[in-house]
Amino acid sequence: MTNYLITINEEEIFVQKSSAESLDSIQVGEGRLHLLENNRAYEIEVVQGDFLNKTITLGVNGNTYDLKIEDEYDQQVKKMGLLAVTAQKINAIKAPMPGLIVDVMVNVGQEISEGTPLLVLSAMKMENILLSQGEGIVKSIEVKKDDAVEKGQLIIEIE
Repeated sequence: MTNYLITINEEEIFVQKSSAESLDSIQVGEGRLHLLENNRAYEIEVVQGDFLNKTITLGVNGNTYDLKIEDEYDQQVKKMGLLAVTAQKINAIKAPMPGLIVDVMVNVGQEISEGTPLLVLSAMKMENILLSQGEGIVKSIEVKKDDAVEKGQLIIEIE
């Protein structure tokens, strides 16, 4: 049986698919429903929907509610921690190919994050900017401008 976790304005409730399907509702227009529940009538209007991210804003009897809907798959992915964003810790930057160091763009002691330009490597008549793939602090720089490097050679150490 499919269960949904619906977050309404930061409050979480679990709803079974069978319960949602058994609601006494009728569509009264484009994005509008009339719902009866426990002898109360509700006028529901879809104000905005982002179905790719499973979020929706509903107007219910003049009040607005933000909903996020998670099916069992979404709940399992969240429970396993697969949505957590973690920064990668790197220890060393090595030359991806043989070439010539054209410019070193960082200094010892500098804090770097993912995407920080580190140096320019000229190889096969092309200049390549090497970017950090993680975060850390530059511990040492093993090369200087105009040095020739071999593939796999240590260029920068990160702590």
